[in-house]
Amino acid sequence: MKARRRSRLPVGTQKRLLEHFVAGTPARSAAELVGVNRNTATLYYRKLREIIAEQIAHDAPFSGEIEVDESYFGGHRKGKRGRGAAGKVAVFGLLKRSGRVHAVMIPNAGHQTPMSLVYSDSWHAYDRLDVSGFHHERVDHSRYFTQGRNHINGIENFWSQTKRHLRRYNGIPRKDFHIFMAECEWRFNIRSPAKLVKILTQWAKLPA
Repeated sequence: MKARRRSRLPVGTQKRLLEHFVAGTPARSAAELVGVNRNTATLYYRKLREIIAEQIAHDAPFSGEIEVDESYFGGHRKGKRGRGAAGKVAVFGLLKRSGRVHAVMIPNAGHQTPMSLVYSDSWHAYDRLDVSGFHHERVDHSRYFTQGRNHINGIENFWSQTKRHLRRYNGIPRKDFHIFMAECEWRFNIRSPAKLVKILTQWAKLPA
């Protein structure tokens, strides 16, 4: 992996931008509050997202009870929506019950999963999960959204939070979408702002 060039910004400025990033402050507002150029703040935010994406890529695979689902992201355009919608970014998500989530951009939903109890909706593309060596429970959304433990409320909560977070941006280039998704995954898994700041400070190799 190519070595990342160290930022030339003063450490104090980097730490303030990092805290604004975690707090969800737009780069433009953070630039004004910290006293740097808007492009400087935007580039530093991008660097933080790249760091997050690199770090969470090393996380261990899931096992246990897992919810799987896919969602579609993209601008508001007329025409077909949901599965098969043109111009959308397809994202496949896995959520371990009472645990963390992992999401990845995909061309289809044929992602392999460790030996687990898997909960999904009833989309036909998940049929391949039935022959992968683990028990697979389905939720038929045309009839109900939950059946005891048979539900995908957790992963759908992640989609809702992610779309709400990304809505603040006026479109995200497809080539950059993965780092924004990694950011949302990381935020969902950690939750606590104080922990997010502590972890990201360590990953960015800034003094505590």
